[in-house]
Amino acid sequence: MHEPAVSAPPGAGIFQRPYLLVTVGACALVFLAAFESLAVTTVMPVVSRELGGAGLYALAFAGPLATGVIGMVGAGNWSDRGGPVGPLFASVAVFALGLLVAGTAGTMWAVVAGRLVQGLGGGAMTVALYVVVARVYPAVLHPRIFAAFSAAWVIPSLVGPFAAGLVAQLASWHWVFLGVVVLVLPALAMLFPALRGVRSGNANGNGDAAGQGAQVPWAPGRLAWAALAALAVLGLNLSSGLPGAGPLLAGAAVVIALLAVKPLVPRGTLTARRGLPSVILVRGLVAAGFFGAEVYLPYLLVERYAFSPTFAGLTLTGGALAWASASGVQSRLGGRLGSALAVRIGSVMVLVAIALALVTTALGWPAAVAIAGWVLAGGGMGLAYPRLSVMTLALSTPDTEGFNSSAMSISDSLGGALALAATGIVFTAFTTTAASFAGVFVLTAVIAAAAVAIAPRVAH
Repeated sequence: MHEPAVSAPPGAGIFQRPYLLVTVGACALVFLAAFESLAVTTVMPVVSRELGGAGLYALAFAGPLATGVIGMVGAGNWSDRGGPVGPLFASVAVFALGLLVAGTAGTMWAVVAGRLVQGLGGGAMTVALYVVVARVYPAVLHPRIFAAFSAAWVIPSLVGPFAAGLVAQLASWHWVFLGVVVLVLPALAMLFPALRGVRSGNANGNGDAAGQGAQVPWAPGRLAWAALAALAVLGLNLSSGLPGAGPLLAGAAVVIALLAVKPLVPRGTLTARRGLPSVILVRGLVAAGFFGAEVYLPYLLVERYAFSPTFAGLTLTGGALAWASASGVQSRLGGRLGSALAVRIGSVMVLVAIALALVTTALGWPAAVAIAGWVLAGGGMGLAYPRLSVMTLALSTPDTEGFNSSAMSISDSLGGALALAATGIVFTAFTTTAASFAGVFVLTAVIAAAAVAIAPRVAH
């Protein structure tokens, strides 16, 4: 544990001085990154049709996920060396550059190039923001600021797709990218004065750059491993497009990804060592179980229950609202709800929700059972995710905040990517639709059960 760079006045909240500007600016960046992710999903079919880029459609989504891993590692190393301010501003600049490239693109290849740059900046920005939290806010406010981040990420799911569709219809899909660039500037302007006094070194609180963080060496080897992991993630996401060699490529990509990620996470993560390693592992497992199942739930409702796509999508909205609500609840409870207990409860809620989806599929139960279950899953994520972030920072020292925040973000990305690729292979392996959906939910339930089993080990 360490003391924050800014002391906490009695009774201060994240929207009070001295935290107001940095809270609003940081939440705005999280909001814009989430909005852009959802907005691009909405308009990419239009982009692909206009630019004749159907063959690059999958790469436009898988590419940013892959380059984000490199950005996470680079920002983590830079933050440990010199504090989070430099990597934060650099990551926002790279993110904006990617938006400019994609927004002015005249070919699908240019859109993909912009998306790759955007992913690099977005991954780095996530890690830098976590280190900002560690350096600016006292530990007692960490549950609240991470709840605010969760809300800032979830709220765009309610307005992002509609707003993006409206912009594309009334103006052009180009403005879905370019408009966010304009909005990034005021967010950055709010952060600049608030972060001028953030120290770059150790926890001496005097802003001296010659502290412990300055002694952390550059780690080009970790960047090389990150690049390898990124290639593995990319190959894994694209393997479903190769019917014959797909499963073989996917298996090789999984092995490479696990080998590459080992130097990028705390020692003992892959073997669930008690404490921080298990925190990082549970983060990835919960993400894998939740997101691996979530993408197939609307599909299930459309195929098996004849829901309209719009109505089926409201299921995800219910889960998103529950996520935001549970995040707010855990932040208000503070120390009355232990972080380890919140993670255990949240993991169980996600497992129960996936089990309800499985039973609904296998036994033909009413769709309302799976829909209600997904509200439960969103609540579980809202409890577990912010507290996993809190525990990561609590178990870090000033010269490991960047590395550990990077490890947590990488676990998130790789967990989701591995699960989505694996569920895609499982879904296509069966001959009937019912068996395909059941297979997906069985796999994600096993992953969620692993998270539940390991969750007790997050306590140090």
